[in-house]
Amino acid sequence: MSPMDLAQLISQRQNLQYVLDNLSEGVLAHDTDRLITFFNRAAEQITGYDRDDVVGKDCHEAFDGGFCGTLCRFTTDNTVVREKIERDQHFVSKSGQRKRITVSVIPMTDEHGEFVGVLNVFRDMSEVDMLRRRLQSEQCFNGIIGRDHQMQLVFDLIGDLADSEVPVLIQGESGTGKELVAGAIHGESDRSGRPFIAVNCGALPEGTLESELFGHVKGAFTGAYRDKKGRFELADGGTIFLDEVGELPQPTQVRLLRVLQDGTFERVGGEHVIRVDVRVISATNRDLRKMVAKGEFREDLFYRLCVVPVTLPPLRDRRNDIPLLATHFLRATCEENGRAIPVLSQGTMGILIDYSWPGNVRELQNAIQYALVKCKGDAVDPRHLPPEILGPKAELVGQAAPPRPRRRVRKLNAQEVQEALSECGGNKAQAARRLGVGRATLYRFLDELGRT
Repeated sequence: MSPMDLAQLISQRQNLQYVLDNLSEGVLAHDTDRLITFFNRAAEQITGYDRDDVVGKDCHEAFDGGFCGTLCRFTTDNTVVREKIERDQHFVSKSGQRKRITVSVIPMTDEHGEFVGVLNVFRDMSEVDMLRRRLQSEQCFNGIIGRDHQMQLVFDLIGDLADSEVPVLIQGESGTGKELVAGAIHGESDRSGRPFIAVNCGALPEGTLESELFGHVKGAFTGAYRDKKGRFELADGGTIFLDEVGELPQPTQVRLLRVLQDGTFERVGGEHVIRVDVRVISATNRDLRKMVAKGEFREDLFYRLCVVPVTLPPLRDRRNDIPLLATHFLRATCEENGRAIPVLSQGTMGILIDYSWPGNVRELQNAIQYALVKCKGDAVDPRHLPPEILGPKAELVGQAAPPRPRRRVRKLNAQEVQEALSECGGNKAQAARRLGVGRATLYRFLDELGRT
C-alpha cells in the first residue's frame, strides 16, 4: 500500500469516527466472541462507561449485568444473527440509573458474506417516558389509570419493584386491577422480554392444579397421554402471576414453597428435578393473615410470597378517578366498535360518582359497555345505565327498578297459634316472635279465625 493509499484509509476511518461520534444514538459493535470493537460518544453518554474501559472486552464483563441482560442472543457458541432485530430493554448505567432503551441489533458480514458480529444502535427513551408521563399528568401508568394520590403511590411502588427480583403479593378487592399491576411490574422489569404467565388458582380444579402448575409425565394419571410442561416451566426466565393464591390447597402450598425456596420441583409422577428461574407475583382478595391464624394457609409460604405487599384501593375510596376511568372505557369501547363517541351527561356522571361500586373498576367498565348498548344518540343519560346502579332512581328516569325479593310469609295453623299463645301467657307480640311472623300477620290470622 502506497503512502497515499494509507493516508486516504486513515482519513476515511477518521471521518467515519467523526460521523459516528456525532450521532444522537449510541453505537456498540462486537464480534462473534462478544468482544467490543467500537463504542461511540453517545454510547458513553447513555451508559456512563468510557470507550477505553469497554473496547476489547467481552460485553458481558464490560457492563454490570451485561449490555443486553437476559435478552442476549450470544449466550451459546456459533450464534448467528441473520436479520435485524428491534426491541425495548432496560439498562443500568454505571452510576446505577435504570433506563429504558430501544435497540436495533444489526448483523455485520465481511466481503465474503460471512457473519462477523453485530452492530447495536440504541436510543435512551427515559426522557421520552418522563415527558410522556408529564403530558398525561400521571393519569396512566402501563395501562393502569388513576390520578388519585393512592394510585400515584402504587405507580411509584411498581417502579421500585421493577428494579428488584423479590416476590410480590398484590392485595385488593375483586375488580381492582391486580393482574394489571402484576403485568406492569413485569413490563417495567428486566424480564419484560420474557414470558408473563398468569394462573387463576381459584378457577382450576384441585385435581388438575398441580399438573397445571408443575406439569406431568406420561402415565402419571388417567388421561396423561404425554409429557406436559407446567406453567412454571413455561414462565422460565420470566414471571408467573398466581391470582387468587389464597385458594391453593395445602399440598400445593407445600410444593409452591419449595419452588420459592430453591427454584426446583418435579413434574407430577416424575422423578427428575427441574430448575427454573421465575419471579413469582401473587394476588388475593382474601385476608391471608387471618387464613394463617386459622391454619388455612401456611405461615412460611405467606412470608415467602409477601416480601413486598401492594395494596390496591377500592374504587369507592378514589372517587375522583371515576370520571377519568368512565371516559377511558367509553372511548375504548367506541373505538373498538367503530362508533362515534357520545358524551357522558352531567346527571350520568353524578350517578357514577355517587355509586358505591362493589365490583370496582371491572363493574364500572361493564356499566359503560351496557350504557353504550342502550344509548343510540350522542349523550349517555342516566336512563341508559344498568338498573342496579340506578337503584331507587330507576323509576325517576323511566326504567323499571330491579325487583325486590319478596319476603315469604309463613303459613299459620290454629293449633300452633294456640300453643304459642299459651306458652307466652296470651302475649300476642311474644307469640308472633315465637312463630316467626309479624304481629300484624298474627292479628289478621286471629281475626279471620274468629270469623270462621
